[in-house]
Amino acid sequence: MSDPAPAPERSNFCYRHPDRQSFVLCQRCGRTICGECQTPAPVGVICPECMREQRASAPRTKPAIITRARAATGRGAPVVTYSLIGITIVVYLLQLIPGLAVTDRLLYAGVYSIPGNFEPWRMLTSVFVHSTGLIFHVLLNMYTLWIFGQLLEGLLGRWRFLSLYLISGLAGSVGVLWLGDPRTGVVGASGAIFGLLGAFLVIQRRLGGNATQLLILLGINLVIGFIPGFNISWQAHLGGLIGGAVVGLIFVETRKRDQRALQVILLAGFIALLLVLSLRYFFFPLF
Repeated sequence: MSDPAPAPERSNFCYRHPDRQSFVLCQRCGRTICGECQTPAPVGVICPECMREQRASAPRTKPAIITRARAATGRGAPVVTYSLIGITIVVYLLQLIPGLAVTDRLLYAGVYSIPGNFEPWRMLTSVFVHSTGLIFHVLLNMYTLWIFGQLLEGLLGRWRFLSLYLISGLAGSVGVLWLGDPRTGVVGASGAIFGLLGAFLVIQRRLGGNATQLLILLGINLVIGFIPGFNISWQAHLGGLIGGAVVGLIFVETRKRDQRALQVILLAGFIALLLVLSLRYFFFPLF
């Protein structure tokens, strides 16, 4: 009695389509696959099952914007400077929308530091609003922030730079409170910008750099603030300049690693002083 004939060899036929002959193997599992079942891989091709397994085991990627932001943060990009510019531009665009009254809600005047009408947050929010009648106002401030922000953020680090900007803005409002007309509202990042210039000047001088051109620039801008008709708050400029210079001095004199605690204490003390000064009309009533 003869033995049964062996089954025909099927190794050269697609495992998913047995009627289709192929000589191509999946580079992962080694099974034969036809042209319809082939997916190109970095090396060779892979079958549908292996492709599903590969996709299931692949790490999930973050949205491109998050990935790019993290990459920029990792390589030292001035993200705080860019963020401040972005926030200011967005607020400016909101100011242009009728009915929102963004300017009225965020500007600062001395009357908002009077007991019974006390809205202290305006001393900082006013830094992010600008005159809507003169686009040059916001463009010039943002251009200056872009130049000096990149320099100082890289020099000081992100958190110190942000602290410098906000403290300078607060100091500018304190200058308006003590030296300006309490009924006149002020807007703009000029106080904070002058704070950056003041800090940069102090740091340059203490580290032995040439600050002549910066001194000239500061002098010109301060003088312009006193010219009638320009409607520039020289009080905010002067307050921000002094505030930024003090913060810059603190940073440069406590730059050693073992002086970080002292740096925080001095900054906290200066902020406390500004907050006390912001209570002017609690100590000396306006009316």
